[in-house]
Amino acid sequence: MHIHILGICGTFMGGIAALAQTCGHQVTGCDAQVYPPMSDQLERLGIRLIEGYGADQLALKPELWVVGNAISRGNPLMEAILDAGQPYVSGPQWLAEHVLAGRWTLAVAGTHGKTTTSSMLAWILEHAGLNPGFLIGGVPVDFEASARLGEPGFFVVEADEYDTAFFDKRSKFVHYRPRTAVLNNLEYDHADIFPDLGAIETQFHHLVRTVPGSGKLVVQSGSEALARVLARGCWSAVEYFDAPVADGWCAHGDEQSFHVTWQGQPQGEVRWRLMGAHNRANALAAVAAARHAGVPGQLACEALSAFGGVKRRMEWRGEVAGISVYDDFAHHPTAIATTLAGLRQSSQNRGRILAVFEPRSNTMKLGSIKDRLPDALQQADISFGYAGGLGWDLAETLAPMGARARVHADLDALVADVAREARSGDHVLVMSNGGFGGIHAKLLAALSARFETPDPGLGA
Repeated sequence: MHIHILGICGTFMGGIAALAQTCGHQVTGCDAQVYPPMSDQLERLGIRLIEGYGADQLALKPELWVVGNAISRGNPLMEAILDAGQPYVSGPQWLAEHVLAGRWTLAVAGTHGKTTTSSMLAWILEHAGLNPGFLIGGVPVDFEASARLGEPGFFVVEADEYDTAFFDKRSKFVHYRPRTAVLNNLEYDHADIFPDLGAIETQFHHLVRTVPGSGKLVVQSGSEALARVLARGCWSAVEYFDAPVADGWCAHGDEQSFHVTWQGQPQGEVRWRLMGAHNRANALAAVAAARHAGVPGQLACEALSAFGGVKRRMEWRGEVAGISVYDDFAHHPTAIATTLAGLRQSSQNRGRILAVFEPRSNTMKLGSIKDRLPDALQQADISFGYAGGLGWDLAETLAPMGARARVHADLDALVADVAREARSGDHVLVMSNGGFGGIHAKLLAALSARFETPDPGLGA
């Protein structure tokens, strides 16, 4: 079958394209901006990419159009598809019908940690020799790809609560019908589509309703929002993580070396390089979910000790003159706070943390949770905010931080300010859910220009 994908360069839709090709389909696609890294990944697979959404793409005559959730009414190609009465489906529906059907699906949902926990879970199953398929909203270092078909048995999917498509306003994860579902956490996000937390809780309960009685829910302990979700009705066994010792999955030790127990019984030990209490909690969720799929706790812990992490999750990008630059996907205030806390704990208070962040998500651009930013940035010694493209005043929001916060509307000015401020031993943590104008390379170049000026005597 020839399928043509609208919005193919998004991480999810690019993963759909890779899976479809592996299934034997002819795949083409288009996007408003054909850009790397997904464009490079797809071109390596031999998938033809078209820039833009011209109605002339009807001449390709695919047998099915797969529509990403970035596509809206008024899109010229979509309008032509509708006028022509052509068959179309959403990405999540295609995935459910053509890949997940008949498999043991393990879905990881939650406001934070979906990508990392999904990557951990896929790696545990891989380490156990199960060769799982997966579709993840990031690139696990251990796989160097965001999606693969794997063997017919198990499939790990990052289960996003964002809406499915312009014609299907349910959350994506409602399509997946998992046998194992991780509910990692839940708080307010996606202000562009959800009016309040209650609306998101309703979607999470829709997910709970799809888990069979023989399935399992792995749920963060202590979350009032998730407790309300389960109180609406639950028909599957529930295991809690980060729970009291006698009740569920617990970690004992520090964040980079800890023992795992289930209801007080030892399961294994994890020693790794990942930072933060949030990643330790993600590990517990992954071990619990893998155990439901038949992987013993000891083997799961061994796998996590060899886990390479995920690109753009506290990813070290370089060092100049003793100044380390990191990249992280954090963009929600809670994620910003936990990422900073993890770096602070790991660095053991040696050296300053310079936080460089871009409020780029739809929720942040709307300003609905902007007032939480000063608290979220408390662990940083100095914070540098990028105000480009915002409809609200970032400087005013960060005013309670005083001299510990600096705001720039020009990216080059921000880079120059950070480079002037940084000194040996500092950790520069860049946080954004986008490319941030290639700021990581710009920062490293600016630091090199400042600290590594060639000796004028060389070559004289």
